[in-house]
Amino acid sequence: MTDYRLTHPVTDRKGATLLATGTHLTHQVMETLFSGQAAANKTCRLLDYQQIRSDLLGFFASSPYDLIFQDARRQQELLDIAGDVVLPEPVLESLYHFRKLDFYTYRHALLVFALSIIIARELIDDRAALLQEVMAGPTHDVGKLCVPLEVLTKEKPLTKAEHAHLRHHALAGYVLLSYYFQDPGILAAEVARDHHERRDGSGYPIGVSVDNLMIDIIMVSDVYDALISPRPYRPVSFDNRSALEELTRQAEAGIISEIVARVLVALNRRSQPHFSRCVISTERRGSPPSKNLYGVIDPND
Repeated sequence: MTDYRLTHPVTDRKGATLLATGTHLTHQVMETLFSGQAAANKTCRLLDYQQIRSDLLGFFASSPYDLIFQDARRQQELLDIAGDVVLPEPVLESLYHFRKLDFYTYRHALLVFALSIIIARELIDDRAALLQEVMAGPTHDVGKLCVPLEVLTKEKPLTKAEHAHLRHHALAGYVLLSYYFQDPGILAAEVARDHHERRDGSGYPIGVSVDNLMIDIIMVSDVYDALISPRPYRPVSFDNRSALEELTRQAEAGIISEIVARVLVALNRRSQPHFSRCVISTERRGSPPSKNLYGVIDPND
């Protein structure tokens, strides 16, 4: 197993420490993590939990999602697939925790989930594999539970320590999902760990090259929604064209999956052609927003 080491503790929603800073996430450690649990956690269908279904439908009304989900049949197919997703209740509680305290993270998780369904539907024929894929969508950022709220919502550049704590959410998510699913090999845990890795090895937590379609789908969906959504550190979001051009640039550079980016571009065309017939322009007409502090470290640190 690759040597993953925690830079911060992993705590559950109630603040109890599951693993301490410095822990090496060996196979033995991960197996021991949940071996003492008396029984499996209770489960619930994602769309039946609290207001998740109604919130998700409400998010579809905002641009550009109103275009992506404009087809009523596609939207119903999405809901049919989403309706089969069953998660441990502690995972759902952790997701819903953000609804009150960090609404962006809550909205982001549900929209990445929805995007991953329609993208995966274009690329994955096997329904069992499809369900594994989409189950990872709403849980990919659950590790942010272990990041201080003041870091998640900070409007100014992060310090080096805060930036490191934010990056901790990838391994924290892996631990939490392994713990709650009682299975360190489940795809959802792997996606939480690797969705910030990149195909060219330029990502984190350890900079490995990722070439896995299921992770690629969450990775691209995550980047896209992050670009077009309001964030505390960016007064203006990327407009949709600029966001798609940035995804295209990253695909051309081998940073993210070209085929997944192509599917997303096709979904943003009003005619929504099949991705194999979608011609992607190389012309760059968009402009990223000014005063974007993403990835900027406090110069006074």
